[in-house]
Amino acid sequence: MSRREQIPVGVSLSADIEYRAGRPRPYRARVRWVDPSTRRRRSVSESAEDEDQAQAWLDEIQKAAQAGIDPATFTMTLAEYGQNVMTLATRGLEGKTLDPYMAGWRRRVVPSLGHLPVRMISNGAVDRTVHAWIADGCGRSTVKNSLAILVRVMEQAVRDGIVDRNTARVTGWQHEYKQAEDELDDPRSLALPDWTALTDLAAALVERSAGQYAGWGEVVIFAACTAARIGEVSGVRVCDIDRDSWTWTVRRQTTPGPGGLVDKGTKGRRAQPVPLIEEIRPMVGQRLDAVGDNSMARLFTGPKGGRISTAVLRDATHWDEVVTRLGYEYLRRHDLRHTGLTWMADAGVPVHVLRKIAGHGSLSTTQRYLHPDAQSINAAGDALSTHLRGRRSPAGPRLRAV
Repeated sequence: MSRREQIPVGVSLSADIEYRAGRPRPYRARVRWVDPSTRRRRSVSESAEDEDQAQAWLDEIQKAAQAGIDPATFTMTLAEYGQNVMTLATRGLEGKTLDPYMAGWRRRVVPSLGHLPVRMISNGAVDRTVHAWIADGCGRSTVKNSLAILVRVMEQAVRDGIVDRNTARVTGWQHEYKQAEDELDDPRSLALPDWTALTDLAAALVERSAGQYAGWGEVVIFAACTAARIGEVSGVRVCDIDRDSWTWTVRRQTTPGPGGLVDKGTKGRRAQPVPLIEEIRPMVGQRLDAVGDNSMARLFTGPKGGRISTAVLRDATHWDEVVTRLGYEYLRRHDLRHTGLTWMADAGVPVHVLRKIAGHGSLSTTQRYLHPDAQSINAAGDALSTHLRGRRSPAGPRLRAV
């Protein structure tokens, strides 16, 4: 359809099909209407290869006008429609979510499907497109974000009456990320093996960073020993540390937002206490002393005093290069949290306490870190035997007559 004329909603349309011999698309379908504001007669047309195509175009335009839908949107491509309705489709999204969604729309959805009319976005087309993204090496989160924004745009198309159902809701693509799913089910597999591995990693990251800034190593050690997210480490203020009990109350985190990094509440809006173990107390104490009486000062910052994010830590320390050299190719910054929770579970921290430290909403999430070894299983059997012996009568067990 020509973009020069926009058909007003609800106007009465007249339609005709004209055959023009000698043209590659000889059938011209045309609709006419009277503009309600100027009272001038307007028209818009579309060429087709055969009469059936021309009639189908007319039917769609007339159906849209009768339903009170802007006929212009009825024949828009996905890219055009998304541009028109994106504000509605993304309402309620925070910047941290909106930014990767919009990146997925620009880099994946529009190049793959943007040229198709919205009404031609079929379930099969979306399914093939998603699997093409995976074949191109897109990560699981990239595919998820790209598909999520497509679902939102198509949901708006359902509300506008352009399509009857949301064809972007496809399933099954997650199975191609079996390794990622296995890691999610077994976060213990992502943990560093021991304290030496952690300190060696911290030292290597410091050595590789510009100016060999010691703060990067301290951030890494603090995150692992408290099972914290990097954003939560960046959010630590002096007032959050209780030096008498050596505990840290997690209250805020630093996350990407519109215009840069922003501070906000913790995930789940829950404040949780976390113990500060002996190994990191001297380092925390030195930082508290250096800050002085400023209770709202950050405990950890970048070398120039800026806020820290996982991306900042990665780039400043050449993280990917360092972990590969140390033999931990899989290791991400978030795996420092998996390391801390795994170590605490192995140390015998009760699951309900571990859940409190982690800030998990579901106990089943925390239980993924529990992995009883043979010694623990044998100890459980011994405990049951001791319990049963204590409940027996002095004369020994009785036998029932049969």
